[in-house]
Parts: sequence; C-alpha cells; structure tokens
Amino acid sequence: MIRKAALLVLALLLPFMAHAQGPARIDVGASSVTWQDVGWWQAVFGPRAMDLSLALDQAVPYRVFLVGDPARLVIDLKGANLTAQDLPQIFGHDLLHAVRSGSFQRGWSRIVLELPGPYRVASAGMDTRGALARLDIALWPVAPDQFTPRPSAAAALRNLPDPAVLSDTPIRGEGLVVTLDPGHGGFDPGAQSDDITEAELVLTFALELREAMQAKGITVNMTRDKDDFVALEQRMTSARAAGSHLLISLHADALPKGQAAGATVYVWSNSADDRAARQLAARHERKDLLLGMDLTGQDDALAHALMDFARTDTQPRSEGYARQLTSRMALMGIGLHGRPVQGAAFSVLKSPDITSVLLELGFITDGYDRAKMSDPLWRGRMVQAVTEATLGWWKDEAARGDLLRR
Repeated sequence: MIRKAALLVLALLLPFMAHAQGPARIDVGASSVTWQDVGWWQAVFGPRAMDLSLALDQAVPYRVFLVGDPARLVIDLKGANLTAQDLPQIFGHDLLHAVRSGSFQRGWSRIVLELPGPYRVASAGMDTRGALARLDIALWPVAPDQFTPRPSAAAALRNLPDPAVLSDTPIRGEGLVVTLDPGHGGFDPGAQSDDITEAELVLTFALELREAMQAKGITVNMTRDKDDFVALEQRMTSARAAGSHLLISLHADALPKGQAAGATVYVWSNSADDRAARQLAARHERKDLLLGMDLTGQDDALAHALMDFARTDTQPRSEGYARQLTSRMALMGIGLHGRPVQGAAFSVLKSPDITSVLLELGFITDGYDRAKMSDPLWRGRMVQAVTEATLGWWKDEAARGDLLRR
C-alpha cells in the first residue's frame, strides 16, 4: 500500500521534476516580433505598435525595462540558458535594428532588442496556460519627449541603482572631512608601464580631485601631496588624526592577464574581519584603534569586539558610498569593470571607524585605461564623478541625523 502511494506521488511530481532538471530554453521557432494590426493609417503613416512573444519550455521570473541612446528593450530571464539560441533570427527580427543575447550575471540571462524608435511598455506578462510558457510584451510608440527609459543606461545595464537626482540647490561639503590617499610613492613606484608609474599618476589625480573638492567646501586631508613613501598603517592614522569622515585610497594597478579592465571600487570584505582585528591590535597603539577611545590595558577580546561593533555602522556606509560612486561614474560614461564593486582585505580599508573605499581608476598596464588616465579631459570627468558622489553621499549621511559622528 505504501509503495503504491509512493509511486502515485512520484507520478504526480514527474512533470515538475522534468522542468526542474535544467534551465529554461527559448523556442525560437515559436517566438515572434510582429506589428500590431491597429488600422491602415498607422501602417501608412506610422509609427506602429509592436508585439513581442517569447516561448519558453518553462516559466521563469523575468524583468523588463527600457534604456535610451539608442532606444532598447531589455529582458532579463532568471534560470534561462540562451547559449546557442539563434535569437537574432527570431521571426520578425527585421522589424528591429538589432537583437543580442547572452548571460548577464549568475543565474540570469539577458536579451537586448534595439527598437526602431521611442516606445513604452504597454503591457508585459507570462502566460503559463499552454504547453509552453509565453512572455508577451506590448510596445506602443511614443513621442521622443514622452520616452521614459531608465535615467542611466550604463547603470541599468550593469544592474546598478540609478544615480540620485540632485536638487537645483548646489550641495556643499561644509563639515565634511575627506582623506585622499594616493597609493605608493617615494621608493615604491607601484605598477609601471612605459615611462608612467602608478604613484605619479594617482598623485596627479589626487591633487586635481583635492582642488575640486575644496571648491565645494570639503576639507581635504592628503596622506601625501608629493612623491613620498607613506607606510600603509600611517595612512590610516593620518585619516583618523584629521577627523576624516571618508577615506578614498587611489590606485591604478597592473592588470592580471586575461582579466577585464575598467574602474573598480573596493570595500572591506566582511570575511576578513577577524584577521583585520588581530592585525590592528598588533600594529597600532591601543589609543589609535578607535577614535576617542583609549584601549590601553584592555585585552584583545575587548578590542576586537569594539572594532566589530564599530564596523556594523561603517561597513554599510562604505558600501553605500561605493554604490553612489559607481552610479555616478556610470552616469558620466566612465568605463567600469564587469564587477564594479568588490570586497577585499586591503590594509587601508581596515579602519573600523572611518568610511573607507579603494578606487582603482583603471589599470596602468591596459593600453586603453592608461591612455584615459593620462588624458586631462578624462581625469576631469572622473574628478567630477568622485566629487558629486561624495557630496551625494554626504547629503545622505546628513539625513541620518543622530547617527552621524559627533
């Protein structure tokens, strides 16, 4: 009896188990792009409404949005495999300017359709009543001034939040103290390519950034403002002595072979907290571990616990600043690494009481990145992006009220 019941349950589950065995696939032959039949006048004078229908062998979560310059419809499918799928040959593909597809990020695939003009998504839904799941999207043409894509195509396509819309009132940085930390220096030139060194390149950028920030009312502390060597631990101590709210360490490293280039922002990796606490306790005097708190005579367990407690506040701030910065860089058209925000156990990110990020401007060993970083016009855009991101972050910090450092 029990065996019969088990076989019955298995029989009922088999259809679902079959779908769960692998990722979803698109049936290209059963999919299409067609004009909507709404009347002869639209067919003659245009623009015409459009229907997109994607047939999948199983239902999957999806998201749909528009980006501009040029107008594109983006479709993300979770748990779908588009490898070897001939989507550019979908029926009606000639109604579009281009069709591209591929993997997007872990567990997601992406389809990008370049539209013949500005459209809006009139409706989108997944129909699961037939043998195939069907994602139907209706697109209606709109006037150019009524086209409402995501504010930043670069941010949207990298799955970053849209940059914050700044008010007409200029944001000032009075009360904000930022430490700029140009990496390397002195007998440590950092990465090198041709006659250019990382140390001199990031110092040039830091001096330009200091000028822009000071013009906005930000108090700027520099760990070095000339070609000097500064030990890693002294850089953190300098930031703390200046009463800094934010530490930005600047680098332009060598590019490991086969890895993608582009600007990258690093924050402290939570997985390395314990090691950081041990290193800090060993290398710093106790009175320098936490601002305003002398831990002389206290045991390591207490020091580590207090640092962990402090990081519960500073870590989210660091991550928030990293998001602000990458969004602003994307808005300014600055090329970003495929993973623009990453975690790392860099020494300059270890401070438990100061918001800290490490900004790789690019990679000096990559010809394209090196040319950009040597270009004053590109540096000007990057300086603007960092300054605006810092002011935006400071505005958000001000909204935290009592949570700000006193």
